[in-house]
Amino acid sequence: MTLYIDGDALPNLLKPILLRSIERLEIPTRVIANKRITIGDSSHVEYLIVDQGADRADDRIVELLEPGDLVITADIPLADRVLSAGGHAIDHRGDRYTSDNIKERLALRNLMEAIRESGEITRGPKPFTTKDAHAFANQLNRFLQERQK
Repeated sequence: MTLYIDGDALPNLLKPILLRSIERLEIPTRVIANKRITIGDSSHVEYLIVDQGADRADDRIVELLEPGDLVITADIPLADRVLSAGGHAIDHRGDRYTSDNIKERLALRNLMEAIRESGEITRGPKPFTTKDAHAFANQLNRFLQERQK
């Protein structure tokens, strides 16, 4: 399994959590973004910078992804593509995207985008907290333990 990290908007609180797991389990990891994103030094981490542009990092992740790989992303359309390609996806707040929930989340995301495009002012996501980081760490650990069995 390769771990892919969508570097766009990765909360800093998740970087040490990810690095500890990568080092402990020697997980081959690729951090992909359109600018330099660092989660720390590790011989298991490769940093890939893509050209500027909408969805360039997402496209590269899907291009490299193999069935069974894990992607860390808050991007719901990317998570949908990952699941369709046989991969797994976890968001920054510890929610695991599955075939049971991805279409509903994608529909809600598209609805909110349409509302914003119509000129309606909506609230953005709630601030990222240490509670969110703990939920992420727990979900990541559960996923990795399942993979080791």
